[in-house]
Amino acid sequence: MRKYLVLISFSFLFVFSCLAEHQNEPYEPHSWKSFIVKGSDNYYKFESELIEDKSVKKEIKNTKKTGLISYLLFEDNKITIDEEDLPYNIKSNNGIMPSHSVGKSLVSYVLGHAICEGYIDNINTPLDDWPVLDGTLYKGQKLIDILNMRAGDQKIIGERNFNSDNGIQDKSGKKSLNVNTFPIKDVMKLEIVQNTKKSKAVYNYNALATNLLMNYTIFKTGDDWKKLLHKVFNEHVRIKDSVWFHQTVKWSNKDIHLRETGRYSFYANRYDYLRIGKRILDDWNNDNCVGKYLKTIYDQRINKNRKGHNTQSASQYSKKYGGQFHFDIIGLTKKKILAMDGFGGQQLIVDFDSGRIIVVNALDRHYNWKKIVHKKLKQ
Repeated sequence: MRKYLVLISFSFLFVFSCLAEHQNEPYEPHSWKSFIVKGSDNYYKFESELIEDKSVKKEIKNTKKTGLISYLLFEDNKITIDEEDLPYNIKSNNGIMPSHSVGKSLVSYVLGHAICEGYIDNINTPLDDWPVLDGTLYKGQKLIDILNMRAGDQKIIGERNFNSDNGIQDKSGKKSLNVNTFPIKDVMKLEIVQNTKKSKAVYNYNALATNLLMNYTIFKTGDDWKKLLHKVFNEHVRIKDSVWFHQTVKWSNKDIHLRETGRYSFYANRYDYLRIGKRILDDWNNDNCVGKYLKTIYDQRINKNRKGHNTQSASQYSKKYGGQFHFDIIGLTKKKILAMDGFGGQQLIVDFDSGRIIVVNALDRHYNWKKIVHKKLKQ
């Protein structure tokens, strides 16, 4: 219970201190079931050759103003910057922190493994074999269009029209529901989802697309879902400590028939986030099956076509999107950089050209992203 109370406190810090493009998620982590993966006895061990970086130290020192609580830079196959000022409640919970929308990218990473394991054919697979989608505009669409957030669902949900990534109208049309707090089958039965036809296929960032992808993967893997998660994070990434995805079902729910209850909300500590980035870098460089998946979604990335860009994060300062990842960061478009971005300033960025990885955890997005992230990638 103490563990969950710690997570509640941390979540409230995020809810009340953040200024971001995503709608606050009004749920408490202790109330929801999770898909947990335990750490590996053979976890990946980092080497370090630390340097002092005054810019990062300054941002960490002024955490009450900047919100920055953790910064890791990995380059030349070792950690070179390792700074943190974690609040006591986070430290006492093994440093576990929410990733927010970084979890969207991790859902895609798991889906890539599902393809490589033969559970799903490929990214062009039509979603025509999942009864949950019956009567919706998502039925029969290609997987790649959901991955790229271009399903033509902007009249239902998404930042393109609603200034929120997770709000959807209820039956009355007056109240907004958070799709992260309902099983996917219930969301798909909503009147607005059942009665809305597909619009023009354009980039429309939203949470429903990701939850659809995750639950389709759960549907396709069946009884092997937890086994797949173990293979991805315990065996492949070689995490040290437990990580988990939350579900859309509360602990009090005893309905054992609910299977597809996944959502992208992912939790890990700072070093395990770095381990995930390192494994993604290795996949790309080794050109293994998952590496080929990453290269395919990179090749099929689409333009965001945003009118303006701010310099607060990779998601806001990038031109393209592919497979639930942000690409083509402004000023760095010639470099192959894969960026994961989450509410409140969470960043997990992998530079395939230089081998650099940057992991940022924050309480809000007030730190100087351009200076401590963009500038480091540009070096």
